[in-house]
Amino acid sequence: MSTFLLTSEKIETSIKNAVAYRIHYNSTDLHGKKTESTGLVITPSVAGNDRKVLSWAHGTTGIGDAGCPSAQPDPARELVSYFDSGSTTQIDYGIPGLQKFLDEGWVVVATDYQGLGTPGVHQYTVNRTNALDAVNIVHAAREMDLGIGTKFGCIGWSQGGGTSAAAAELDAAAYGDLELVGTVAMSPGVPGVAVKLPETQAALAGTGTPTPPDGHMYMMLASMTAAFPDTLSLDDVFTPLGKQIFQENYNTAPVHHLSDILVRAWKHQGAILDVKKEKLPIWLPAFIEASAARVKPIAPVLVLIDGQDPNGPCPLPWQLGYIDAITALGGDISSSTYPNDDHFSLPQSSVDEARTWLNAKF
Repeated sequence: MSTFLLTSEKIETSIKNAVAYRIHYNSTDLHGKKTESTGLVITPSVAGNDRKVLSWAHGTTGIGDAGCPSAQPDPARELVSYFDSGSTTQIDYGIPGLQKFLDEGWVVVATDYQGLGTPGVHQYTVNRTNALDAVNIVHAAREMDLGIGTKFGCIGWSQGGGTSAAAAELDAAAYGDLELVGTVAMSPGVPGVAVKLPETQAALAGTGTPTPPDGHMYMMLASMTAAFPDTLSLDDVFTPLGKQIFQENYNTAPVHHLSDILVRAWKHQGAILDVKKEKLPIWLPAFIEASAARVKPIAPVLVLIDGQDPNGPCPLPWQLGYIDAITALGGDISSSTYPNDDHFSLPQSSVDEARTWLNAKF
């Protein structure tokens, strides 16, 4: 009897010599609550056995169904960016280096994460929940009789960089008969590292010149209340206007649209964030519980750093702070910096190094 896979449907793909499926599968969040996720499984069209598996963990898209990668046109494709010239997409979706992985015989799986196309608010940057989705899709794909082996690697970018980091820190039961050989974190977003930095604590405390709320920070705060519903509340961090915007937009506005809504609302209607300082002693430990960099990783980790803009969506201190944290835990961690790449060009520029590094781990 299937434990993870709920449904699978063959879909068209522009990738050559490949077969793609959109699947729906069972998962859990960091507290063991049952969830459901969707995602992609893409295999070489020629049959094989004991195939290597790559689990791709995507970057920020939103906190509701509008941010679901597998629901986009031609989802089983190379990565496309919202910021590319001529882009018609509202989110970044696809898998960098997909054609080369398939040409080498890999099976590639790509979770949407819970809440993006399935019920509930997406637990955005809750690294451990996202990581369970990235591992459980491998379990689900192995129930499809596609010649998939037990060894897998993981690559994630941005939000997914935090996901791939946490994929090496789960409880043994989460892996079952799977073996993680290595994980690659491209510009990893690890909130448990970020909240320890003075600049993040200043932003949460509302000190300094008033500015519109950053869309990523807004989504992080909202999503934490979904991950910790018994202890955290929207009232802890949002004004009534902030709550209204969440309720009206979380499921229909992907990240960049939501960010624009926040800026305009702040200019015309007033404050959106109202972080209650007395609540921070509850929130900060929750961020750490949700994040990667809690225990020594079970497999080697490669961090790929975007070096062009130190204040990008995952600021350089976040990335370096994660490396420092894993080093202190005794983990096997290495890194490469791409000085000419910003956050959004990094995946395409660095995926060849990631693939070569992972191949060596098999």
